[in-house]
Order: sequence, then structure tokens, then C-alpha cells
Amino acid sequence: MDYATRESLAAEFRTLGIAPGDVLLVHSSYRSLGFVVGGPQAVVEALLDAVGPDGTVVVPAHTPDNSDPASWQHPPVPPAWWEAIRHEAPGFDPRRTPAGRHMGRLAELVRTWPGALRSDHPQVSFAAVGARAIEITRDHELSDGLGDRSPLGAVYRLGGRILLLGCGHDNNTSLHLAESRLPGAPRHTTGSSIRRAGKGHWTTWSEVDVDSFDFASLGAAFDATGAVVTGKAGAATARLMSQRDAVDFAAGWIPANRPDWK
Repeated sequence: MDYATRESLAAEFRTLGIAPGDVLLVHSSYRSLGFVVGGPQAVVEALLDAVGPDGTVVVPAHTPDNSDPASWQHPPVPPAWWEAIRHEAPGFDPRRTPAGRHMGRLAELVRTWPGALRSDHPQVSFAAVGARAIEITRDHELSDGLGDRSPLGAVYRLGGRILLLGCGHDNNTSLHLAESRLPGAPRHTTGSSIRRAGKGHWTTWSEVDVDSFDFASLGAAFDATGAVVTGKAGAATARLMSQRDAVDFAAGWIPANRPDWK
């Protein structure tokens, strides 16, 4: 079949191994699916069909542009603009602020889905729809954005799974949870505008300086363990795995391959 539908995608997700009741953290490239009858809405509905009413779909809804303009590189902005960017922005609001442009069409649709909840981190929020959405999004520590006190940590505790839908491990945000747990991880200071009383307020904090530069290699090593199930969803390659298995593997792989992180 040269196209996909809600029904065909839900069937492929089930064949891959997604089951009712799953907590499913989804990273996706909508374009990789090929033509989908009904567009992104059909894909989200297929994911919700696969996990059922007792399951939960989780997506990253990050806002990386809400960061210190002094660190911007692609493109940089003039130093004369920095203070205005820090202090004149309306500030992150989980209900109003759209996910960053690189998060993709499916993530933004899940963020706005009826009943969706979103964590309140101004840079690395997550959105969730389903039975465990409150539990996943309610606690998100500012200084532990991708650590145990974040939705990633909640997904880990709930025994959740990761679906890479048409994308690779370089997009596998859960691997940052392993970085955040390492005692030798480098740290840096960052900042964001946070909405309070209708206005943006510039706030700074210290956090682990996460880095995905070697996640493709890390992911290839994890794939080689046989822990990842690979299949098709529409025209895309889909990879399904236990988040705990991926994070625990990364916690050993990173110190062995990054001498500065021991």
C-alpha cells in the first residue's frame, strides 16, 4: 500500500509490540511516514489506539529558543539585543508557548490535543495524553530538566517505552537521563524567560551540560545488543525499546567512551 491510515498505522504499531497500557515516549519525523490519510491527526489517533485508554503517549515539547542569547550560534544575535531578549519576552507558559520548530508536527499536535498536559520547564518541557499524564508532567525540576526529577525520570519509574518513529538515536532524549545521573557530568549555567503574573521574568540555574554528539554511536551499540525491535510504520522505520534498558545501557557506555565524564 502506497499510503497509510489510522487503522493501518495502529496495526503496525501493535505488530511492533506497542501494547495497551504502555507509557510511550515518542520521537518522530512525520515526513518519514510518507502519505498518511488524515495527516498528523491520524498518526496521533493511531498511537492512542495502540496504547489504549489505560496507556499514555508522551512527546518532547521543548523550547530551546527560550535560552540565553549569549550562547546562540545558529544564527548568533548581536550583543545589543541580548537584554531585550532576556527581559522583554512574554515568558514560557505551558498553555500558550508552542513547542520549538524542530520538535516536529506530531509533538506540537500532541501538545494541543484535548486533555493534554505539559510540564512547566521553560526549555525542555514534555507533553502527555492519557492515563498517566498527570504523574508524568506534574514534577519538573528546573535544575534537573532531563534528569530523575523530570518527565524522563517519571517515564523510567513507570517502566515506559521509547518509540523512534522515522528518526534515530540522535533524537533519543532519554539518553540524556543517563548523562544526568553521572557524577562526573559537566555542568553549566543557563537561563530562560518564565511567565509570572502576566510578564516574563529572566531566571537562571545550573544544570548538567548534556551533549548528544555521540548518541548515534551509542544507539548503534545499544541496537547491537538485540534490545531494540525494528519494524515499519507507513514508509518509516520504527524502533521500539524499553526506556530503562536504553538508559541503563547508556549509563555504562558514556563513561567508557567519554573520558571526561567518569
